[in-house]
Amino acid sequence: MKAKSAVPNIFTFSNLGFGIMAIMMTLNASLDNPINYRLACIFVLAAGFADRYDGRIARYLNVSSELGKELDSLADLVSFGVAPSIIVFSMYNLANFGIMGYLVVLVFPIAGAYRLARYNCSSFDGNFVGVPITIAGTFMALYCLLTVNHFSNPILPILFIFILSYLMVGKFKFKKV
Repeated sequence: MKAKSAVPNIFTFSNLGFGIMAIMMTLNASLDNPINYRLACIFVLAAGFADRYDGRIARYLNVSSELGKELDSLADLVSFGVAPSIIVFSMYNLANFGIMGYLVVLVFPIAGAYRLARYNCSSFDGNFVGVPITIAGTFMALYCLLTVNHFSNPILPILFIFILSYLMVGKFKFKKV
């Protein structure tokens, strides 16, 4: 039984590992050579792949647990909340914006943490309340990946961060697909 329950955890820990690697790549990136920014974004996207299957595998193997659910949320917070905000902060040099730049790096994972906690405390009826952090973080990673060679103006990513943060904590209902 324990070996069976390890399978979805491998996917969950892969998600977390990809998120940590995205942060590490960002910390080693430079504006002159953006390859590490690309790798950071790809790691976030890889985390999305791992996250897509951990819960499905757990349900298929009939090994779903509260521990697995909490581990998944922690991994999601790192991979889709912290990592994308650090990528945006570093890529667009938001430290130059003072407190506003730091607010950008804080608001996204905080909104995502709230969204995850709200989801974990509720019973799922087939509708998500608020945009899932995985969608918001994946969107930001894709945006950064597509603009990695053209990241001079930070207004659009800052706007995306605030809009997505609002959508994560909002009461908007989204049907699970």
